[in-house]
Amino acid sequence: MELVVVKDPAHVKEFLQFPLYIYKNDPNYIRPLDNDVESVFHNETNKFYEAENCIRWILRDSKGQTIGRIAAFINRYTAYTFDQPTGNVGFFECINNREAAFTLFDAARNWLKAKNMQAMDGPVNLGSRERWWGLLVDGFHPPSYCCNYNSPVYQSFFEDYGFKVFFKQHTYLRNVMEKLNKVYYAVADRIFKNPDYEFRTVNISRLDDFIEDFRTVYNTAWVNHEGIGEMTKEEADKTIRSMKPVIDEDIAWFAYHKGQPIGFFLSIPELNQLFVKYANGKLTLPVKLRLLYNKLTGKCKTMYGLVFGVIPQHQKKGVEVAMIVSASNALLKSRAYEEVQMNWIGDFNPRMMHIAEQIGAKIYKTHHTYRYLFDREAEFKRHPLI
Repeated sequence: MELVVVKDPAHVKEFLQFPLYIYKNDPNYIRPLDNDVESVFHNETNKFYEAENCIRWILRDSKGQTIGRIAAFINRYTAYTFDQPTGNVGFFECINNREAAFTLFDAARNWLKAKNMQAMDGPVNLGSRERWWGLLVDGFHPPSYCCNYNSPVYQSFFEDYGFKVFFKQHTYLRNVMEKLNKVYYAVADRIFKNPDYEFRTVNISRLDDFIEDFRTVYNTAWVNHEGIGEMTKEEADKTIRSMKPVIDEDIAWFAYHKGQPIGFFLSIPELNQLFVKYANGKLTLPVKLRLLYNKLTGKCKTMYGLVFGVIPQHQKKGVEVAMIVSASNALLKSRAYEEVQMNWIGDFNPRMMHIAEQIGAKIYKTHHTYRYLFDREAEFKRHPLI
């Protein structure tokens, strides 16, 4: 076997196309857009990317056939926030061969050790946890947009090598036509009667206002435990505007208290179902037209809950419930969607898991984020509860 560092366009093409061989007989696999994967590995499209702190390999057999791939990288925003300086591995794919898998893991471990890391997490993204995070171990359904879909054999590769579960990630599914428990309507009604609270859907014609509201809530509610610093105005603008072509105003909600943004429940049509599964990796003009047609005709019946939360000062007051009831009532009226998949909730966040379960959502998929300590005698600790 030969490890080849990805350096030129031909290697990049091999890296991007290799999963097609792994999943050629799997009807649930959806090829991601090449640009969505490749954008991780360029500083123009990923603020976390640093050329000296990122490497990719493809693995070839004695006949020159590609049999595996992996990336190793260091996110300097998060690497030193743990007990041990921790690097990462991601974008792992491999034939059903333990030796090949371990060869890839060894390459990543040795490279990270040389960079003075003492542990590695994987498979994860170089950047946001919302994309390419965790190994699918249960619920081998068609993947959601920019979410990992993996061969079932990979779990044994990671665990036999010595990776341990750092945390579990649960994607929840709910039938939007099912009414909520009566208790929720009672709690929401109390909030609705308080004139200080208001709930609004996004208005694309006033997108600038909602971009700033999004940044305000994010920087208040998420930044501390994500450990990646505040979201700048430019980053918020780029994030929201990139979604503008697929935003459905009726399923993106904000909560306000005395006119100030305090929470949001942002959903979009599930993009893999909307258009990516027709794209074969390329966002061509026909694919864009397919996206527009499917959106206008309501062909996509699955919505994807990107992010949901309320700033700490207004948690446990019923605001989350009122926002859910507002969205549920609108969906029941429009009947535009049949189901909602909620972006993953970590098992380190039992409160959010409880909310999902209380509104009738069920675990649909489970991913594992693994950690491997280079010192095999060091104490392993799971992700702390929040």
